[in-house]
Parts: sequence; C-alpha cells; structure tokens
Amino acid sequence: MSTAVTDISRSGGRLYGVGLGPGDPNLMTLRAVQVIGEADVIAYHSARHGRSIARSIAAAHLRPDHIEEPLVYPVTTETTDHPGGYRGALEEFYEKAAARLAAHLDAGRTVAVLAEGDPMFYGSYMHMHKRLADRYATEVIPGVTSVSAAAARLGTPLVEGEEILTILPGTLPEEELTARLASTDTAVVMKLGRTFPAVRGAFEASGRLPEARYVERATMAGERTGDLADIDPASVPYFSVAVLPSRVDAVRPPLPSVATGEVVVVGTGPAGPLWLTPETRGALAAADALVGYTTYLDRVPVRPGQARHGSDNKVESERAEFALDLARRGHRVAVVSGGDPGVFAMATAVLEVAAQEEYADLPVRVLPGVTAANAAAARAGAPLGHDYATISLSDRLKPWEVIAERLSAAASADLVLALYNPGSKSRTWQVGKARDLLLEHRSPDTPVVLARDVGGPAESVRTVRLADVDPAEVDMRTLLIVGSSQTRWVRRGETGQSIVWTPRRYPEAAGPSA
Repeated sequence: MSTAVTDISRSGGRLYGVGLGPGDPNLMTLRAVQVIGEADVIAYHSARHGRSIARSIAAAHLRPDHIEEPLVYPVTTETTDHPGGYRGALEEFYEKAAARLAAHLDAGRTVAVLAEGDPMFYGSYMHMHKRLADRYATEVIPGVTSVSAAAARLGTPLVEGEEILTILPGTLPEEELTARLASTDTAVVMKLGRTFPAVRGAFEASGRLPEARYVERATMAGERTGDLADIDPASVPYFSVAVLPSRVDAVRPPLPSVATGEVVVVGTGPAGPLWLTPETRGALAAADALVGYTTYLDRVPVRPGQARHGSDNKVESERAEFALDLARRGHRVAVVSGGDPGVFAMATAVLEVAAQEEYADLPVRVLPGVTAANAAAARAGAPLGHDYATISLSDRLKPWEVIAERLSAAASADLVLALYNPGSKSRTWQVGKARDLLLEHRSPDTPVVLARDVGGPAESVRTVRLADVDPAEVDMRTLLIVGSSQTRWVRRGETGQSIVWTPRRYPEAAGPSA
C-alpha cells in the first residue's frame, strides 16, 4: 500500500492525506495549502465536542463552498457499551467514515483529509488511508511532526552523530517504557495527558528524569516548556510530549546521591550488541568513563565525551581499584565485563575492592548479562534444562586438585556441567584430564556441546561424544556443556539439525512436573 502517490489512472475522485504541521498555520507546507485550496471536500477528525484542531490550523484556507465532513469519534478515552468494546466502536467508526468519504470519491470529488503533524505519524488519517488508498488515486502530503517542533522549541539538539532516537507512545506499560528509556540515547514520548504519571515514573525508574524536558502545544497558543520533573501531572494535556535531548556536549545532571560518583559493573553478554539488555545499554550510555578488558570495551560503541580505559585481562584487581578511584573523583564509571559480570568475571573483583573502608560510601551496582553458558545452551537446544553445575577449568586462581574434586562431585551427582575457561595457549592439558575424569562417571556416549565464539563472527557449535572430545579443538573462547545421564541428543528431519536437551524430570520422579 502506498504512503505517497498511488495510481492516478483509477476512476473516481482523488484522496489526499494532508499534513498540517504541529499547530502554527505558518508551518503548513505550500503543497498542503495548494491541495486544500483545490479540494472539493474537507474532512477532519474531532471528539464529540465538535472542535477540531486540524480544522482550526487550516481555517484560513477553507472556502465557503467547501463541503465539510466532520469525522466525529464516538469515544475517546471513556468507556463504551459497544458489543465489540472500545476497539470495536472505533473499527465501526472508521468503516462508516471511510464509506462517507468513498461516496464523495465515487462522485468524482477531490477529498482532503486534514491531519495535525504528519498524516502517517500516529495520525487518524492512516485509518482512512488503509481503507481507501487501494481503491482511489491517493497522495499523502507530509507535515512537520510534533517531535521536530518540540525539539525546535526547546532549542537543543534532539539527536546527532551516531545517537539513536526512540519514539514511544505514553500508552505503553510503565515497565516497557522504563526499559526503552534506559536503553536509548534520545527519546520522545507522545500521548501524555492521563498517561503522564506512568511516563514520569518510567523516566525516574530508568534514571533519565534529570535529563528529561517537557513541551506542551508546541508552536500553538498556550505553548509551555520546562523540565519534566517540575510539571504538575494534573496540568498535562494530550497534546504534549516528553523529550530526552541529545547527550552529545550536554551537561550531565548531578547524581541523585551524596556520593561523588558511582560504579556500575555491566555484562555485555557473550558477543556484540544483540546480547545487551536494555538496562545495560542505558548504563553504558550514561557513563562518562568506561573501564574494562580491551576486548570487551571494543564491543561498546564510541560516544563523544566518554573516556575509555582499556587494560589486559590479568589485572582485574587493579582495574577495579582504578574504576573506584575514578568514581571517587566524581565520575560515572561503567566497568565492562563479558557475559554476566557475576560469573567468573569482574563483579567479584570490583566488590572485593569496594569492601575496603575507603570506598565504603561509594555506590556500586551490578547489572546482569547473558552468560556464555546460557548462550551456548540456547544454540544447542536446552542441555541446561535440569540441574547443572558451572565450573572453571582454569587453575590460575585455584589449584587443579580443587577443580578435579569438584568435577568428580558434580559428575557423581549426575549434574550437567558447564565448563568455562577450558584451555589457553599456556594451559593445554586440562581438557584431557577433565574428559578422563568424567569418563569415570559418565558413559562414553554422553553428549558434549563444544560452543566457540557464540554470537561472534567465528561462531561454531557442535556436539560430540564425551569419549571423542579432542583437547586440540578447544581453546579459551570455547565453552563445554557435558550432559548428564538423562541428556538427549538427536538429529531432526531431513536437515539433520542436531539438538541436545536435558528432560525436566528423572524417570523415577512421581507426580506432575513443576
């Protein structure tokens, strides 16, 4: 379906969706004025009180001989006794309104449907377009949106450089709004009015309230702007928006804390941006300093004004102390960790240093990430579907005797095993030792998932028998998932897709599965 100009060879009149801009008649386009002036029929939506903002914007261009078609909504925000409920009442209204316009078009008349802002941007016109544009020659006249008008009236950049702009309806659930606001660079929230308390709550919960601005009736009589935090909810009309402007060159609002700074330890998941959570995205964007192992820092987009402090992967305590010292000097610091920061990663190192008296009053938060084990398991199927243990094979921070004892205990308990840090250039024998030890407790046919670089460009996930695990095929970027006695491994259909899963119950279990 076209959103611009459709086939002009069709019979009947011509339909126009006319964008009028945000409210000031001077912001109508020349094309919009021309189309209104040439139209036979002028249609516009309104509530039951009959007043139409769209008509008032275009009033100076209406002629006495124009045929006017007010399209009056049967409901707006109130309840209805329609058998189809609120949506049913609106669907019936749209069908009847489209039929009225179709009668004019069939008679050969030109119909201009007026729309505030842009007709295809949260506009009422689009409901007419979807019902009529495939039957009549149609043209949509774009208009200046309320988003553009709000940014102009605030006099501050809305989005620049590599920033991402998110546009949200205030009617979303507060939790969804919170997640979206936390994860984006800049944002505009539309449709306030009665949704304002929840919208404000979402800004506060996402930590973005100090940055947020408010614009009411942009370019219209009664225009008002200000800080969102200062706005009385009872005074907010529907025609208002909440704005998170560009962070580039912006003065960061003060932290809502008596401390001079903060440290947030974030998990980036096993690979690139697809594995970040909304909360993690928000924390990375809000930080003015990033600290981490260089490989993990490279996964985070470069932002203007944000310092990056990379280091080797063997200096975790020093990295943690450096981050905390930066925070003591007033910085918002994000310590970047791969996977989940609490699983063989940076959260422990940061918290160990933060436990010292000199850092006792400094805020420290840990934000979870997708673990390598969960990512590998999802690629293979569901091998972690029942009880499992997670063990690191690295003997750099604990003796091999402890690792061997834990492997034996977990294997004896028939737990699925997720084995981290199986090998490196300097550690080449642990995988073979672990395999031999596990074979004392498991069948040689036990499925083992070898997952390398999950989510990355060199991703490789395959399943082999425990007896066939070759240490030469395993490196530091590989994670091993060793099945239990109940783990199943099959190939599906003609494609031969390999799937591995561990059932949720043992054969001896009685009663329904939880």
